[in-house]
Order: sequence, then C-alpha cells, then structure tokens
Amino acid sequence: MVDAPKLRKLYHFSYPCRDGEETRKFYEDLLGLPLVNCMTADKVPSTGEEKPYAHFFFEMGDGSYMAFFDLGENAMPLPSPNTPDWVQHFAMEVDSVEEVLQMKKRLQDAGVKTTDVIDHEFINSIYFFDPNGLRLEVTARTEEPGYLEQAASEAHDAMKAWVKKKAGMIAAKSAAA
Repeated sequence: MVDAPKLRKLYHFSYPCRDGEETRKFYEDLLGLPLVNCMTADKVPSTGEEKPYAHFFFEMGDGSYMAFFDLGENAMPLPSPNTPDWVQHFAMEVDSVEEVLQMKKRLQDAGVKTTDVIDHEFINSIYFFDPNGLRLEVTARTEEPGYLEQAASEAHDAMKAWVKKKAGMIAAKSAAA
C-alpha cells in the first residue's frame, strides 16, 4: 500500500443551510467570520447532478473555512435520526477562556441560547446551535504541559478498552432482546 500523505490542516467543513443570508448574518455579523467567497452553479461538478446551489465560505483565523450550501429550497437540514444532537458538532478555538466568556455574552445578548462553560479538563467550552441546527462549540485550551503527549501515548490502549466495553454492551443488549 502506498504511504498516506500527511493531511496538514482543515481546508473547509461544509454543511447545508436553510437560507444563505440568515446563515451569513449569523457567521459574519455575530461570530465575526468574514464571508470570503460565494459561488453559484446549476450543476454539481463532482456528480453531474442538475441542482442549482450557492456554496459560500467564511474564513477562520487560521485560514481554514466554514462553508455552507444553500440549495434554494428553504428547507431546514434534518438531524440524524439515530444520533443524539450533542454528538455532531463543529468546534472553533479561541485564545483564552476569557474569549470563550466574551463569545458567550455576545451570543446571549443576540438571543442565542448557550450552555454554561464546560470544563473538559483540557479545554473549556460553550455549546450552541446555529440557525441550521448545527451544534457549535467555542473552546479554549487549558491543558497542563505534557497532557497531549500523555493522551497520545494512551490513545491506542484506551481505544482497545472501548472496543471491549462496546462488545459487552452490544452482547448484553442482544441477550435482553
């Protein structure tokens, strides 16, 4: 097998939206991510499907993008029927917990419901939803020196333990059915 090239960074994350202008107001005017590109087409280049759309990009501080597709139908994206709404989310990092609190206040002042600051031991975060039902996280790193290296050294053993636990959960569920 050919070696995998190193994937360097996120280029963009793309998500459907109900309304492009509503989404622009949220991401540009409220979150402060500038709209830097809006492309429209009537045909999907990767599939050949005839489908008018707008695909637009908001630039994040590291040069990556949060992107959306407006399919022109004013339809709210549907959540996954077998996944809790807290699982699928997009996390954005700021420089400090003070900036997390600043964003929390800004969002709440605009009428957006947020969680309290959640201390995950290595990051502090708030969670909220955009107008399309996408759960977002604003987070700041708080890890002690060496935390990430320690986590990396334990990751494979933790995954093996999870796989074993999961197998037991599935077996118990099957036996109860």
